[in-house]
Amino acid sequence: MNDMQDDFLTDGAVSGRCFAWVIDALLISVLTGALWGLGAMFGVMTLGLGLPVLSVLPFVPFAYHMLSLMGGASATPGQQALGLTVRRNDDLGRPTLAQAAISTLLYYATLATSGLLLLAVLFTTRRRTIHDLLSGLVVVRLSAVETLTPPPAAWNMYRGPSAPL
Repeated sequence: MNDMQDDFLTDGAVSGRCFAWVIDALLISVLTGALWGLGAMFGVMTLGLGLPVLSVLPFVPFAYHMLSLMGGASATPGQQALGLTVRRNDDLGRPTLAQAAISTLLYYATLATSGLLLLAVLFTTRRRTIHDLLSGLVVVRLSAVETLTPPPAAWNMYRGPSAPL
């Protein structure tokens, strides 16, 4: 792809990613808080025997991102709200399971190391972060992807002269 198409795909994606991160952080906080409340209530109801269920809470953000990338929209709810989607860099297809897992793991590894590596987005082609580069993904505007990729073809079965509409 040339630079003009890259700009068309990623125009405004960096600021959108920042605002999407805030939305996702709020949603993860609410989800984790609700699960903590349910887990604590379960622990009390089982007289403490159910408290180990709270040990799954650190995996909530990972599951949130991984399942969002594997979902139909190929984006987290925050990215969806801002019209962004995550696609494969080579053909703009949906991410594979391996790509989603690698991207999510590297994203949280980047956050665990101060998050400064996220600044790579300012210097890379298609405004990609390190976890995007290593997983082969790119965050683009959904409207741009819909413009560049043709809609799926209709089922091309011959209806025949007597087939009902």
